Amino acid sequence: DVKKIVDYLKRNDRNEYKHHQEVFRPWGKYNVIDSGKNYLVRCITVKPGEKFVAQMHHHRAEHWIVLSGTARVTKGEQIYMVSENESTFIPPNTIHALENPGMTPLKLIEIQSGTYLGEDDIIRLEQRSGFSKEWTNERS
Repeated sequence: DVKKIVDYLKRNDRNEYKHHQEVFRPWGKYNVIDSGKNYLVRCITVKPGEKFVAQMHHHRAEHWIVLSGTARVTKGEQIYMVSENESTFIPPNTIHALENPGMTPLKLIEIQSGTYLGEDDIIRLEQRSGFSKEWTNERS
């Protein structure tokens, strides 16, 4: 019985009941590795040629550590590459995007930290004409 398993996990202060182990998205997948009051750690795999929609967060920062592949990162007006064993930091209130320009999957560790990590703090943005110009909010 699933309810009994979830109750057991809650009683024993386990985090597994909060998140699905593996979540699939059109761009790839992620696994939640660990979470606490002010942090969330995920292992993310981005398919070749895929990307995250540009977004920002008001209450969290993100650290991305590339395990394999190469990431094209857009942070504010900067666009740069992050390779295996390199990392980057995205502060709160910073428009950012992530893309896998390679021919192999991009695998990275994402560490979110901040005062609030809820899904409603993800503001997805649509680029209209030029990265630093006009953006619209398309929450989803």
